[in-house]
Amino acid sequence: MKRIVNILQIAFTYIGTIVGAGFATGQEILQFFTQYGRWATLTIVFSALLFIWLGTKMMMTAYRIKARSYEDLNQKLFGASAGKWITWFTLIIMIGVNSVMLAGAGSVFVEHLNLHYQTGLLLTLLGTYLLLGRGIRSILQLNSIVVPCMILLSIIIISSTFMMPTAGNFITLTTDHSSLRAWFSPLLYTAFNLSMAQAVLVPIGSQSYSEGVIRWGGILGGAGVGFLLLAAHFAMSAHMPGIQQFEIPMGHLAFQLGRLVQMIYVAVIFLEIFSTFVADIYGMSLQLKQHFRVPQRLLTLLIMGTCYSISQFGFSSLLSVLYPLFGCFSLLWLIRLMTIGRSHR
Repeated sequence: MKRIVNILQIAFTYIGTIVGAGFATGQEILQFFTQYGRWATLTIVFSALLFIWLGTKMMMTAYRIKARSYEDLNQKLFGASAGKWITWFTLIIMIGVNSVMLAGAGSVFVEHLNLHYQTGLLLTLLGTYLLLGRGIRSILQLNSIVVPCMILLSIIIISSTFMMPTAGNFITLTTDHSSLRAWFSPLLYTAFNLSMAQAVLVPIGSQSYSEGVIRWGGILGGAGVGFLLLAAHFAMSAHMPGIQQFEIPMGHLAFQLGRLVQMIYVAVIFLEIFSTFVADIYGMSLQLKQHFRVPQRLLTLLIMGTCYSISQFGFSSLLSVLYPLFGCFSLLWLIRLMTIGRSHR
């Protein structure tokens, strides 16, 4: 029973880390998959297979080399010198992404709970700090709540979509994009999300009980990511092409299904943002702890303070420069992860 619980916790944390707030908005899935019409179902399956293979491989590698943080993994992939530079670059991107995530949490409090923006930010930061006092276990337990909520929302939306006359659109949709672009998109999606998820998956892998637990957790987690992507794609396809006009397409679908689904949707949005933010802050603090002889709690406060400061005025100009660079790096990182052998040395 303990083994099964550990497997499910790894799987849920993997799903929650990869799918993140991009599932709740739907915009990420729309851009990387649904806009490519009938190709999307196959490319989602391809992406899910990559997540099963490479997510599991990342956690296995972390377990075998006893990685203290994702910096150890990058040094394993690229060598000591290049690995350090890549890790610091990744840290900058993560701080930027999590600043935007924190701002998104504040917006949820304003738009859906009629509370002040700063209240949302401060409550999110306080909850993060308190949870991280329990270490990696808090992240595993939090995702054990978040991911079932995501799955429940998916099942509700799928069930309502089946009733629509356009439910078969995911098979018949056409696209103006080339098949080459359609098949490159899931590769980029997988690369970007796995390189971002290393801050969470590396400590989970290195602190796991056994390779068997990691293997089954990675298989279930990758398959779960595929299911949630397919669910969102299936639902949005039935509303194509009109759904493309909405900034938060999944929100539009959820709000059409009544008050109960709206409440579940709002809870899922916040919990996804919160769980990913907590996990990323933990991973970044582990990485910084390798360089600074400072208590991890203090490093956590410093990272959260930086994210809070940036969230006050946004980060879009810097991210517009860093994101394309990070996209190129992610592909290189993914290829290196594919080719790395079993050697620990």
